[in-house]
Amino acid sequence: MGVAIQNLEIVRLIYKRKTWAQFKEEWKPTQKKIGKQFFKDYLFFPLIAGPAALPVFTGNLVANGIRNIWTFSIIFCGHFTKDVEVFPKTVLQGESRGHWYMRQIRGSSNLTGSEAFHILTGHLSHQIEHHLFPEVPARRYRKMAPKVEAVCQKYGLNYNNASLFKQYGQVLGRIVKYAFPFKK
Repeated sequence: MGVAIQNLEIVRLIYKRKTWAQFKEEWKPTQKKIGKQFFKDYLFFPLIAGPAALPVFTGNLVANGIRNIWTFSIIFCGHFTKDVEVFPKTVLQGESRGHWYMRQIRGSSNLTGSEAFHILTGHLSHQIEHHLFPEVPARRYRKMAPKVEAVCQKYGLNYNNASLFKQYGQVLGRIVKYAFPFKK
């Protein structure tokens, strides 16, 4: 649900870069999808469970909460660690193919871990490869990673790759840093 709401770009509404009419149109399919999911998880399955309705409801609530925390962790660790660069839109003007690849590498992070870990992340633990080659099946990213890292080393680019705990700590640090007004 959080990703769906984030995709509505509410910030654009706040800064008047989107009208209420546009927002309402974009909200309709999102609201419908959220409604179906809530119905399924918190009404339908608990009701068909009969006497086990409360444990099913609670289990779905806890499972959805854990999934949201896991998803947040993986997505943010791939996009918001301390070494990830954020680029202004102006760099897109006249950007060469080579610069596009460089921006993908410098704007994302990978997570290290076992094969089971990578499967549990949906292979999104390889955000660098995902950004470089979005059309490639995600299960192939792990085999591609050493070759991408070698190219990064050859051209002096940082291949941002660390454990979930290290990257998550950097994400939390960056969130805290940006939570306060900038000093002049």
